[in-house]
Order: sequence, then structure tokens, then C-alpha cells
Amino acid sequence: MDPRRAERVSEALREELDEMIAYELEDPRIQSAGVVEVLISPDAKQARIRLKIEGDTEEQLATLQALDHARHYIRRELAHRLDLFRMPELHFEAALDPELASKVPKLLRKIRRGRPRDIAGEQPQPKE
Repeated sequence: MDPRRAERVSEALREELDEMIAYELEDPRIQSAGVVEVLISPDAKQARIRLKIEGDTEEQLATLQALDHARHYIRRELAHRLDLFRMPELHFEAALDPELASKVPKLLRKIRRGRPRDIAGEQPQPKE
């Protein structure tokens, strides 16, 4: 698939999904979830929908289960709204917490440098 087309389809799916989840689905398990991004596979058969879900772990899991249960309904509604040759299979997943996402690059830099970890507040001994 052309990268520009994939980006346009991804954005259209994101907008429609965000509206459907926020206003049209009436499942009580879906508390507050927002679509962060939609990643489409190169063959356009699969779409990973990354969601920002509020609440504790149990509420997040319940929201993901509810969306997974409504996956076929959502896909059918999207097919009616968007004129696509092939509607991708939908896979819902939780996006990273923003606090954790900001720490990831720093942690990766530490790993690349091979810096030893401080164990229980001990300072590493200098090599002689």
C-alpha cells in the first residue's frame, strides 16, 4: 500500500473509531477510551488500534474486552461509513502510559551505554 494512502486510511479510521467509541457504543464496561493511533499493516489486512484508557488495570482490561467483543460490529459500521476496498481486521491494544513513554528513550540510552546499576544504594567500585 502506498504510504500516503495508508496514512489517509489510518487517519480516517482513527477519527471514526474515536467518535464511535466516545459517543455511540453503549457498553457500560467502556469507561473513557480515546484512540491514539491506528497502525495498518502493509497489506492492509490488519489494523492495530492503540487506545488511551483511563482507570485502573481492571477497568482497562474490561474496556479492552468490551471493545474486542464489539469488534465485528465496529468493523461493519466502519465499512458502511468508509468506502474502502478491504476493511482491515481490528485489533485493540492499550497505548503506553505517557509517563512511561517519556522514560523509554532515557532507559534505552542507559542500556546502550552499558552503565552498571546501583544495587541498594551502593556506588560501583572504581577499577584499579
